[in-house]
Order: sequence, then C-alpha cells, then structure tokens
Amino acid sequence: MDAVRIVLQVLLVVSSMVLTLFILLHKGKGGGLSDMFGGGMSTSLGGSSVAERNLDRFTVAIAVVWAVSIVGLGLLARFAS
Repeated sequence: MDAVRIVLQVLLVVSSMVLTLFILLHKGKGGGLSDMFGGGMSTSLGGSSVAERNLDRFTVAIAVVWAVSIVGLGLLARFAS
C-alpha cells in the first residue's frame, strides 16, 4: 500500500503543477484580472482556435487525473489500517 500511496502523491504533485501551467496558458476571456494586465485589449474574432480547444481538452484531462488522485489518496487514508 505504501507504493500505491507514493505513486498517487507523486501523480498529485505533478498533475497540480501541470494543471496550474495549463490554466495560466489560457487566454483571458475578459472581465477579470486579465483585464488588469492588458488582456482586455485584444478582441476575439468569434470562435476559439484549434490550439485553444486542445488546451481545453488537455486541461480537463489533467484535472480528471488530479481529482482521481485526490479521491484515491482519500480512500487509502480512510481504509488503511
């Protein structure tokens, strides 16, 4: 059980860092802190680009990995004797 716990903890740390990076890579949609730092100057031309959609998919995938590792660590802590 210790090996599974270590793997889940490493997965949690790595996915947390990657998720933070992916969230920071997203384009600002306006109305928030992105406007304060100049993000509101550009206008979007309707839809999102292919790169933005792929970034969305990767972000969701990493968020699912992060959530599964949280739940796995919680279950290990709950049922470990």
